[in-house]
Amino acid sequence: MDIFFINNKFVSKEDAVISVNDLSLLRGYGVFDFLRTYNGCPFYLKEHLKRFATSARLIGLFLPLPEDRIGDFVREAIDRSDHPEKNVRLLLTGGVSDNGITPGDNPQLIILVTAVETPPGHWLDKGVKVITSHVERFMPPAKTINYIPAIISLNSAARQGAIEAIYVDKDGYMLEGTTSNFFAFKNNTLITPPGDRILAGITRNVVLELAKSRFELVERRVHKDEIALFDESFITSSTKEVVPVTTIDEVTLGDSPGPRTTRVLSLFHEFTSSYGK
Repeated sequence: MDIFFINNKFVSKEDAVISVNDLSLLRGYGVFDFLRTYNGCPFYLKEHLKRFATSARLIGLFLPLPEDRIGDFVREAIDRSDHPEKNVRLLLTGGVSDNGITPGDNPQLIILVTAVETPPGHWLDKGVKVITSHVERFMPPAKTINYIPAIISLNSAARQGAIEAIYVDKDGYMLEGTTSNFFAFKNNTLITPPGDRILAGITRNVVLELAKSRFELVERRVHKDEIALFDESFITSSTKEVVPVTTIDEVTLGDSPGPRTTRVLSLFHEFTSSYGK
């Protein structure tokens, strides 16, 4: 059963509504965060709530409740749902505005709990294709609801048989996916773009922590011209977890996930399988 929380109370799906005058609808003004459960436990909830609050602050919004109180409602929402594993979406809208553009003092907090959908098995067995897209997100540290560039990039990816698009800046440096973070292996060195120019994902941070004793880790700028030099690659996110990448644009890195990526997959799955126990 899906769960809906809005305006400080749990409601039915039919009653989970906001005003048509809310700035999230009128101006695309709002932030969100997303996490999932493992073994029924919200994965790194404290870190997600901190990022949620940071995103709000960066665009000039404020949380209507303390982070720990929102955490309590998240846990209650999870307990109310009978899905084996849950996705949790936190949304903070700009609220109703008197003039249709200036924020008022009534941001709307919404919590949605739905079932986790497992990525297709062939993504892990065969790897996936991603493309590059010359787009830079506005205010990268803020997880905003402005997904127009992402949707355009993902539509382009789908037309090319890819499942994700990696943003590239004006100088040709790779940044992050529309909904994921990007990693590449050169020999035994695991490389990822630095966190100061991207939305550094929670799953990304977990992978870095798990991998640091197995591989040399380097956070640095990665130019698009380096793609042909990669031995392996993968992307990470809350929804995708760890997904091997075997093709970037028209460059094939391999017919199947390489041994280092496979090791990262195993480390992550070992960690999450016991999370919260």
